[in-house]
Amino acid sequence: MGVIADVKDTLSKAVFTPSTLLSGRGGLHMCQIVLCLVTFVLGLFRGGSSHTYWNYAMFTWAFCPIMTLIITIIEMFKLDILLILCMDWADFTTGMAMSSSLMTVSVAIFYANFYACLKCLYGLIVSVFAIVCAVLYVLEVVKDKLLDRKKGSYLAALPGFWKVLEAFVSCMIFISLSGYRDKIALILCVIAYAIPFPILPLIIATNILKKLKKCLPFNLDRFVFIFLVISVILYIFAAIMYPIFMFKNNPRPHDCPPSYCIWAIQFMVAFLTYVNLILFTLDLIFTLLGICGFKRT
Repeated sequence: MGVIADVKDTLSKAVFTPSTLLSGRGGLHMCQIVLCLVTFVLGLFRGGSSHTYWNYAMFTWAFCPIMTLIITIIEMFKLDILLILCMDWADFTTGMAMSSSLMTVSVAIFYANFYACLKCLYGLIVSVFAIVCAVLYVLEVVKDKLLDRKKGSYLAALPGFWKVLEAFVSCMIFISLSGYRDKIALILCVIAYAIPFPILPLIIATNILKKLKKCLPFNLDRFVFIFLVISVILYIFAAIMYPIFMFKNNPRPHDCPPSYCIWAIQFMVAFLTYVNLILFTLDLIFTLLGICGFKRT
C-alpha cells in the first residue's frame, strides 16, 4: 500500500506546464526538433539512396528529434516526477543529449564528405542544416555539463557514455562493411563485431532502469566484466584478421577520393576496429581497477 500511495502522491504533482517551452531548455529543444525535421525533409527530397551512410543520416535526423520531443512532452506534463521512481531522469536526458550530439556531429561530417561539393548546391544546403543540428545538440551538452553542472549517475557519466561510444563505433563499423562476403576470415570478423553489439544496448538500458537492475537474478557488474573480456578477445581477433585478409592483394588505388572510394571505406573499418579495441580494453582496465567512476569487479 505504501508504494501505491507514493505513486498516487507523485501523480498528483504531475501537471501541465507549457511554460517549460519558453525556458532556455525548452526553446533549445524546439529548435532541435524543427531543424532536424527540416534537415530530414531536405535529405529525403534529395532522393533515395542505397548508400548506408545516407540511411544512417536519415535515421539520425528522425531518431534525435523524436527522442527530444518525447523528453519535452514528459517534462511539459511533469511526468518526469513519476519516472524518478525507476530511473535518474536528469542523467537520462543529459545522456541522450550527449548521444544525440555524437550522432548528429558524425552525420554532419559523413554527409558533407559524401554528398556536398562546390557543384552540389542542394547537398551543401543539407550539409549546412546538418551542421546547425549538431551545434544545437552540442550546445545542450555544454549547458547541462558546464552551466547547469549536472552530474550523471550512469549514462551522462563516464562509464555509461563509454558504453555509448563502444556501441556508436560498432554501428559505424557495420554501416561501413563491404567486400567480405566471399572470404570466410572476413565473415568471422563480422561475427566478432556482431556478438558484442546487441548486448551493449541491453547493458545501458538495464543500468538506466534502476528497478530492473535490482530484479535481475545475477550480478550485472560481474556479467559486464565477462562481456568485456569476451569483447576484447573478439576485437583482438578482428584487429589481426581483418587487415590481413581485406588488404591482401588489395592495394590502395591511385585514384581514391574519400567520398566514393571503396578502399577508403574498408580502411575506415580497420581503423574503427582498433578504436573499439582500445575502448573495450580501457573499459576492462578501468573496471578491474575501479577508477574513473567504473565499478570494480
